[in-house]
Amino acid sequence: MSAIALVPIGTVSEGLLTRLGKTIDETFRATVSHQALQFDPSLAFDAYRNQYNSTIFLSLLLNSLNETEGKVLGVTDFDLFVPVLTFVFGEAQLNGRAAVVSSFRLRPEYYGLRADSTLLENRIEKETVHEIGHTFGLLHCSDAACVMHSSTYAEDIDLKGSRLCQRCLYQLLSTDSTAAIDSLR
Repeated sequence: MSAIALVPIGTVSEGLLTRLGKTIDETFRATVSHQALQFDPSLAFDAYRNQYNSTIFLSLLLNSLNETEGKVLGVTDFDLFVPVLTFVFGEAQLNGRAAVVSSFRLRPEYYGLRADSTLLENRIEKETVHEIGHTFGLLHCSDAACVMHSSTYAEDIDLKGSRLCQRCLYQLLSTDSTAAIDSLR
């Protein structure tokens, strides 16, 4: 069984971490734990952009793991970017150990709409599965209903499903890196 540590970065509720942990367990049959933040988030802050560099967060998260631990997911409410994009909802190492997701641009009120906690939770759950999927080697999927389908806008997340399609599930189950989740077969 895989182990995945959830690390809150910024203001993240324990309830959200618990919900995401349950989603990760149901999807990947992983042992989920909560880990305290062990670095200063300001190290990833870019004052010119007024955003946080998600790639730096990945490095900081990796440095907080010891070599025997599994994967780590940073969960934040900070606005994330990578240098070639205006923003990202999350980022992950393909076939790696670290991922990060952000609720910042998933909140309906960011777009001038009324707050909707159910919509926000559904969006962040989908993005969590999506980014953890990348750490298990899954690429973006052409099936618009698959959670691994790429999302450029928050509305794209709303349109896709919350589960892996059959092709992605088969790929997940057939890779050497996921031998520990045989219980999904």
